[in-house]
Amino acid sequence: MKISKEKFLSCDWGTSSFRLRLVDAINQVTIAEESSSQGIFLTHELWKQTGKPKKNKLLYFQSFLHDQIKKIEEKQKCSLKELPLVISGMASSSIGMLELPYKEIPFCTDGSDLEIKTIAADTFFSHPTIIISGVKTSDDVMRGEETLLVGCFPIRKDENQVFIFPGTHSKHVTVKNGLAVGITTYMTGEYFELLSKKSILSASIEKGGDRQYDKNQESFKAGVLHGIETNLLHGSFLVRTNQLFAKFSNQENYFYLSGLLIGAELKDLKNNMASGLLIVGNKNFIPYYKTAILLLNLPGAVFVRDADEALIRGQLKICSNLDLL
Repeated sequence: MKISKEKFLSCDWGTSSFRLRLVDAINQVTIAEESSSQGIFLTHELWKQTGKPKKNKLLYFQSFLHDQIKKIEEKQKCSLKELPLVISGMASSSIGMLELPYKEIPFCTDGSDLEIKTIAADTFFSHPTIIISGVKTSDDVMRGEETLLVGCFPIRKDENQVFIFPGTHSKHVTVKNGLAVGITTYMTGEYFELLSKKSILSASIEKGGDRQYDKNQESFKAGVLHGIETNLLHGSFLVRTNQLFAKFSNQENYFYLSGLLIGAELKDLKNNMASGLLIVGNKNFIPYYKTAILLLNLPGAVFVRDADEALIRGQLKICSNLDLL
């Protein structure tokens, strides 16, 4: 099975989100895109409600994929029949299309030794499919970030680098001499969601979008510094006293809490020996993490990579290494 030299379908299927792209493989750019909040978890729950046997699970997931591909076909007014599909993320998990084993650390950053599964096209689903599995250590895991990491190479050949993947569960991946040798997960995004919406702190916070970031940088920076200096359980309560004592407005508190949690996440990098820190994310996350890293004067030069570009590059690289391109 080989990917078309001109186009392929790229899928990033997370726990709570779904993104499908029609990609120009030569220029590595997105031609069309379809997104949905129907992530792997919801799809799995909907499949369970059908009451059908486990052997029908793959067909159920393929049916959803077929519908999303059809939407792109209608937008582009063309047929995508038989075009290969590459999937990263949670599709290979226990609640995904089919469960694949994790690749154990270390793994090559060129993607040559990752676990993958190929599914041939048939009369029901005309797209030959490549599913990329995740990576594990003795006490940590990731699915999806391994593809992004591969998409960042080749880069500088420094001996020790740390790649930061911001998100609901932020990942820090340590790379030495072309091998990923460590993973650390931080529940930064999930904690922010819980504290800002479901705790007593919610009354002290007013959501501020990315457009408000520039005018709220001072409260964000204050949060970052407190995050690296204080106990997080105490620092979190300062969100409430910031309001009670009129230190910050509710919107400023939104950015203070964000800085507090990002500072707590980055604390472990204060004494790292990395020669480079690379942030791999989208435009919403990058300014926050870059500001925090520079404010904390963390060791190592700071680099940035766009996550969407890294995903496409990573998927192409993995398939090329396995002679699927």
